[in-house]
Amino acid sequence: MAFGDLLEQVGSTGRFQILHVTLLSIPVFMMASHNLLQNFVAAVPSHYCSAHTNLSQSQLSPEETLLITVPLDQTGRPQRCQRYVAPQWHLLDKNGTFSSGDLGDTKDGLDVDLQGCTDGWSYNMTEMSSTIISEWHLVCDLRSLKQMGQTIYMGGVLVGALVFGGLSDKYGRRILLLISNILMAVSGTCAAFSTSFPLFCLFRFGCGMALSGLGLNTFSLIVEWIPTRVRTVVGTITGYCYTVGQLILAVIAYFIRDWRWLTLAVSLPFYVFFLFSWWFHESSRWLVLRNKSDQAIKNLRSVAKFNGRREEGEKIDIKMLQESMKKEMSCSQGSYSVLDLFRTPTMRTMTVCLSAVWLSTSFAYYGLAMDLQKFGVDIYLIQVIFGAVDIPAKVVVTVSMSFIGRRPSQCGALIVAGVTILINLLVPYDKQTIRTCLAVLGKGCLAASFNCCYLYSGELYPTIIRQNGMGWVSMMARVGAMVAPMVLLTGDYIPWLPGLIYGGAPILSGVAAVFLPETLGSPLPDTIQDVEDRGSGRSSKMPPKEAIILQDTQANLLKQAA
Repeated sequence: MAFGDLLEQVGSTGRFQILHVTLLSIPVFMMASHNLLQNFVAAVPSHYCSAHTNLSQSQLSPEETLLITVPLDQTGRPQRCQRYVAPQWHLLDKNGTFSSGDLGDTKDGLDVDLQGCTDGWSYNMTEMSSTIISEWHLVCDLRSLKQMGQTIYMGGVLVGALVFGGLSDKYGRRILLLISNILMAVSGTCAAFSTSFPLFCLFRFGCGMALSGLGLNTFSLIVEWIPTRVRTVVGTITGYCYTVGQLILAVIAYFIRDWRWLTLAVSLPFYVFFLFSWWFHESSRWLVLRNKSDQAIKNLRSVAKFNGRREEGEKIDIKMLQESMKKEMSCSQGSYSVLDLFRTPTMRTMTVCLSAVWLSTSFAYYGLAMDLQKFGVDIYLIQVIFGAVDIPAKVVVTVSMSFIGRRPSQCGALIVAGVTILINLLVPYDKQTIRTCLAVLGKGCLAASFNCCYLYSGELYPTIIRQNGMGWVSMMARVGAMVAPMVLLTGDYIPWLPGLIYGGAPILSGVAAVFLPETLGSPLPDTIQDVEDRGSGRSSKMPPKEAIILQDTQANLLKQAA
C-alpha cells in the first residue's frame, strides 16, 4: 500500500481537500499584490523644482511662477532637476517673443545660470495623492533608490526561500505557514507606517521573505494532501489565482491612491489568513518522515471524519502508515547536494542551460512588469492588460507543450519574447498603442516561459535530486528578479540599453534551451545515471510514469515566490 492509497481510504478528494485547497489558495490572490506593489506605491509623478522662497508671497499664478522659475527641456516640458538661479521676470513680457530654446538656458544669446532644486520639488499629484517618491523626494540624484527598493524586496524573496525552505523541512509546513502569514501582515503594516525610506526597505525585505515562505509552504500543504491525479488541475487553478491577483491589485490601487493606505490594504488580509491557518492540518507525509507517526495517524483520522469516512480512518495504524511510506523513507536516507547537479557532463550541461532559462525569464518578466509608466498609458489599465494576458498565454503554452513538445515551446516562448522587446526599441515613443501591444505580447510569452520551465525542469531532473535542482533554478530566477530593476538605471546614460538587455537575454537563453533534451512522452528519470543514459542516447529501463509527468505542478505555485 502506498500513501496515496491511505489518502483514498480517508477520502482523497472529499470535503476536507476542497476546503483545504480553497483556504490555501485565497492568500495567493494577494501575493501578486506585494510582488507588483511598487508599480503603484513608487509611481513617479511629474515634478519640477519648487519656486524660490522669495516668490511665495507674490501674486503670480502657478503657471507664471513656473514660467519664470523652471526652464523647459527639449520637448517643451519643465525640467525636472534644474531651475533658474534667479527668477526670469522678462519672460512675463506679453509682447516678448521667445522659443522653448530661449526658456532653456540662454537669454539674448547669453548663458543663464541654473541650479539644482535647493528648495525641494513640486509634484503633479492628479493621479495619486501620494507615493514614496513624493514622500521622500526620490527623484533626480536619488532616483536610483526607487529601483534599489525593489531589488531589496526581491532580495528578501531570495533569502526567504533559503531560510523557510530549510526550516519547513525541519519544523513542518503548517508552523512555517503561520509564521509567514504573520510576518507578511506585520511587515506590510510597518512598511505602511514607515517614517523613512530605509525603514520602508527593511520592512519590504520582510515582506519578500514572507512571500517565499507562503509560496513554498502553501504548495507543500496542497500537494501533500491531494492525490497525484488531481495535482495538475489543482496546480493550474492555483496558478490562475495568482493571475487574477494581478487584476485585483489594479482595482485596489485604482480606488486607493495613497501609498500608505494601499500598502496597508494589501497587508491587512494576512492577519485574517493567519487566523484561519490554525485550522490547517500538518502534512502526514512530513510527520511520518520526522518519526511522528502518532500525530500523522491523528491527522488522517481527522480528515476521514471530516470526509464522512470515520470507520475507514479508524482502521489506520502505525504499521500500515510506515508501510505506505517505506519508499519515501528509504529515499530520504540518501545524501545529495547541489554539487551533484554539476558532477556529471549531462547534468552539468542541463543545469547550466536551465539556469540561463530561469534567470532570463524572471529577469525580462520583471523588467517589463515593474516599469509600467514607460509605455505612456494609464498604469491601471496596463496592469489589467498585463495581468489578463497571462490567462491565454498559459493556455496556449500548455497546448503547445502537449502536442509540439517541451523544448520547442520553451525556445519559442523565450525567443519571441526577446524579439518583441527588441522591436519595441524601434517604435517611436508617441506610438503608444503599438508599443503597448508589443509589450503585452512579450509579457505573455514570458509568462508562458515561466509555466513551461517549471514543468520542463521537473521532468529533466531525476527524482533523487529533483528538489535540489528545482531549488537551484528557482534561486536563479530570484537573482534575475533582483537584477532586473537595477538595469533600468542604465537608461539614464543610454536610453535604449535596458531594452537591448531585456530583449537580448531571453533570445540567448532560448538558444541555450536548444541543448536540452526533449521530455514529451518520456518517463521521469529516477537517478542521475538515468539522466546520463538519456544524454548519451541509451534507453532507460524505467517504467512509464506519464501519469505524474506534471510532478506536483510546482509551476503554478512556486512562481509567486520567484
